Amino acid sequence: MERADTGELFRAAAAGDNAAWKELVTALAPLVWSIARSYRLSDADCREVYATAWFKLVQNLGRIREPDKVGAWLASTTRHECLKIAKTARPVQIDDHPAVLDLRSPEPTPEEAVVEAEKEADRRARMRALWLAVQDLGETCQRLLRVLMTSPPPSYAEVSAATGMAVGSIGPIRQRCLARLRALLEERGVR
Repeated sequence: MERADTGELFRAAAAGDNAAWKELVTALAPLVWSIARSYRLSDADCREVYATAWFKLVQNLGRIREPDKVGAWLASTTRHECLKIAKTARPVQIDDHPAVLDLRSPEPTPEEAVVEAEKEADRRARMRALWLAVQDLGETCQRLLRVLMTSPPPSYAEVSAATGMAVGSIGPIRQRCLARLRALLEERGVR
């Protein structure tokens, strides 16, 4: 992100624009995390540094004279917080036990949480588009596909009983329905 863009976001955020705050945090969070991790702090300490750096930014909104350099200000604040924690941290005893060497927290980092949320939103959007496309199929296809998608998968005899279709026609009808569904999804740009 360009300095000018960061400065504009900071000015808008300082004026109370919540969307600008969100965008500013999204833009600068990787910087704060990369600095905290470069000090090889524990996950808990990295989270503490992250929270403290952002808290100090909020505390100093009116004191930052050069909004275009808010990234540098935040980086410097993050380094200072890392040094404070690193000085007070007890030395870690190295052990060769795998549980000790695995320093990852079971909690996702903020970046992982954002990525997972975006993946989940994308998955939901795709599912919504899929079911909208299914609704545009004929009633026979809708009924057949809904029965076939149950869990655990039904036998063809069960599908026949549920849909009233002959067992021998289920496969060919399913193929035609899926081909039409695929075409609808392609038309709509869903992959």
